[in-house]
Amino acid sequence: MKKRIFSGIQPSGNLHIGNYLGAIKNWVKLQDEYDSIFCVVDLHAITVPQNPEELRKKTLEVAKIYLASGISAQGGSASGGDPGNSIIFVQSHVPEHAELCWILNTIAKVSELERMTQFKDKSENKEGIGMGLFDYPVLMAADILLYGTQTVPVGEDQLQHIEMARTLAKRFNQKFGETFVIPEPFITKEGMRIMGLDDPTKKMSKSATSEYNYIALTDTQDLVRKKIQKAVTDSGSEIIYQDDKPALKNLINIYSLFSEKTPQEIEKMYTGKGYADFKKDLAEVIIGFLKPFQEKYNALTDEKVLEILKVGAEKVRPIAKKKLDEVKSKVGFLS
Repeated sequence: MKKRIFSGIQPSGNLHIGNYLGAIKNWVKLQDEYDSIFCVVDLHAITVPQNPEELRKKTLEVAKIYLASGISAQGGSASGGDPGNSIIFVQSHVPEHAELCWILNTIAKVSELERMTQFKDKSENKEGIGMGLFDYPVLMAADILLYGTQTVPVGEDQLQHIEMARTLAKRFNQKFGETFVIPEPFITKEGMRIMGLDDPTKKMSKSATSEYNYIALTDTQDLVRKKIQKAVTDSGSEIIYQDDKPALKNLINIYSLFSEKTPQEIEKMYTGKGYADFKKDLAEVIIGFLKPFQEKYNALTDEKVLEILKVGAEKVRPIAKKKLDEVKSKVGFLS
């Protein structure tokens, strides 16, 4: 039996190369080794205000990005790979996520949620923060625990949330008997943080106010070149991979992950050359990935993607229902 992995991305903002390099690229590699479930987490998206029409559009967009990236989904070979490797579905299509979240809320502690760094970062200096944003980690725990997930491929910024899922699983098991698998995080080099092009001290963000923070997966070739040209660099002119040059190190990381060359190989390639040559080539390396990706993306129809998402929900619903029924029985609900 293959181990099961579960992961997802919110349908909000503009998905960018950081999302691909930090998460989706890794999922594509893992899907042959694991029983893979990938979700478009629209319930998480509404923890901050969303335009309904935009949310619907972005939900389809994220699913298309999964498929165009090479995730081969049950319900159709839309990615061009062998059909049936993975399941893709929309979170709100499986109501068990919200129901398990409520039950887990009864054993989660306010003090634990208050310590979550992402909540503190997003709620800083803001009034009227909704309970959904505060409760985000409990819903994430429900997402993971519903499916007996053994491995969760995540970036370092999500480790605290995975630890919360582990805590809630252990707490429920101790109180009601063995019910949940204790999930383990899975982090590889591909999960390294890709930082903003305009600020190498902060992670590349799909909700950034400036479009020069990120390269969207749907950006045109001309826009990619323009953004890379404008990307901040450090003092000096040598192409050197070291911690005291964070802007350049970030650009070399991007080059490395798209080209499969090591940072050290890239350093040697640009011995005696400057930032202009390096940036010009980096833009072309990114475009070399985006061109075939965008061709696959544009070939996917809404109808085909909706069909795949429907099949995905039908596949996972019995798994989710079985686990939720077990949980309800153990907490004392009438069947």
